[in-house]
Order: sequence, then C-alpha cells, then structure tokens
Amino acid sequence: MPAQRRHFGILAHSAEGAALCLRTFCLEAEKYLGDHMHPDVSLDCIAMGHSMPLWDAGDYAPIRAIHAQSVERLAKAGAEFFACPDNTSHIALEQPGPDFALPGLHIAQIVAAEAARCGMRKVAVLGTRYTMEGPVYPQALSAHGVSAEIPDAPERNFINSVIFDELVKGDFRDAARAGYLEIIERMKKQECDGVALVCTEIPLLISADASPLPVLDSTRLLARAALQVALGRAPMPVWRGGAFEAIVGAKPE
Repeated sequence: MPAQRRHFGILAHSAEGAALCLRTFCLEAEKYLGDHMHPDVSLDCIAMGHSMPLWDAGDYAPIRAIHAQSVERLAKAGAEFFACPDNTSHIALEQPGPDFALPGLHIAQIVAAEAARCGMRKVAVLGTRYTMEGPVYPQALSAHGVSAEIPDAPERNFINSVIFDELVKGDFRDAARAGYLEIIERMKKQECDGVALVCTEIPLLISADASPLPVLDSTRLLARAALQVALGRAPMPVWRGGAFEAIVGAKPE
C-alpha cells in the first residue's frame, strides 16, 4: 500500500448517517483506486441512546467524553485521523477538554467552505433542534462570509421529530419528504440561496434534484473531504476538539 494513504476513522453517533459516510467514502475511492478499492477505514459507534438524556439536559461534557472514547478506540485500531458525520455532535466536540487522541475534520467547516465556494450568501440550516438552535453553523458560516437562516419554531419541531422518530431509524416517509420540501421552498422565498442538510440522515430523504434550493449535503461532503485526506491529496487536519476558532488559521500537518 502506498505510504501516502491514511487510515480514516469514523466517529459514529447515529447508525444511518455513519453508514452513509462509510458507503460514500468507500465507493468514491474507486474513482481513484479502481474497483473494490479504498483506503483503510474503521468505524466506532457507541449507542446514541447513552447520550440522548444528556442532549435533552444540555449536558455536553459527558457527551464529549463518550466521543473521546470512540476516538481513542479508533486510534488503537490504527486510524490516523477521524471525522464525525453527526452535525449535532460538534456542539459537544467543541466543548473544552483534553485533546482528542486523533486530529479530526470539522463537518461545519467543510460545509461552510463549500457554501462560500458555491457563492452562497444566505443558507437555510436544516438539522436537529440542537443544531438549528445551536452555535456551530452560524459561527462556521459566518467565518466564510455566509449568513445562516433557520426555520421558524413549529417547523423546527417538525424537522426534529422526523429526524428522531423516523430518519435515524431508517424510516423515510413521503409525508416527511413533502414537509421538508415545503419548508425549503419557504426558505427560498426568504432569499436563501442554498440549504444545508446538516442532520446526517436528511440527505437520504431529500435529494439535490428534488430540492427547491441548491443542496449542501453535509454527510457526503465530509466523506469526500476525508477521502482526499486519506489519499494524501489534502493535508492532515489539525483540530483535536475544542472551540471552532482553533481551526481558523491553524497550519495543516
């Protein structure tokens, strides 16, 4: 195996989103390496059920500790860097604490950079209630000169309930799809010029072709960015958890 290939570790939180990240990473690698070939990849998943009461309580430090355990296990499996294809998890990953055992890609940084590259100026943010109402995406988008817009409260409740009652369980319903598309259409009328699908499972429900707005597919963007690192075509990340500002201006390895 060429020395420049790097072992990728996936820090999983929800099964569906992590599976999409893994599948995208492996299949897209074939474009570079040929049929059935991809860089080494490991996935570690501690059941999301352990964290759900903590999310509801806003107690993020113990969630960070759970994720840190996953990163340690990935490091022991031989991974050289990690990424977490769960947007909400980045609220916990950004909390103060010891450095993670591996450097990691930051999903919101990747999505925000893509929004800027595409010339977007105002992006609708669809994700869990924690993500939509939290600081991760407004901060990341703002750092790239892009503003964030979130749905109104009843719409946020609908989006959140669909995620936890249906999507994370692999249940993708036409009624949910229609409801999401209606919300995106309304956000378009509010002069959004793109929509960030920043719950890992939403891209399994809403396709780019069906969306009234250009789509930022956080899961696949992250997987493709990880693939470029694993192939040695992009520098190693330097972020090891903590404040988003730690990424800005950091020198890649």
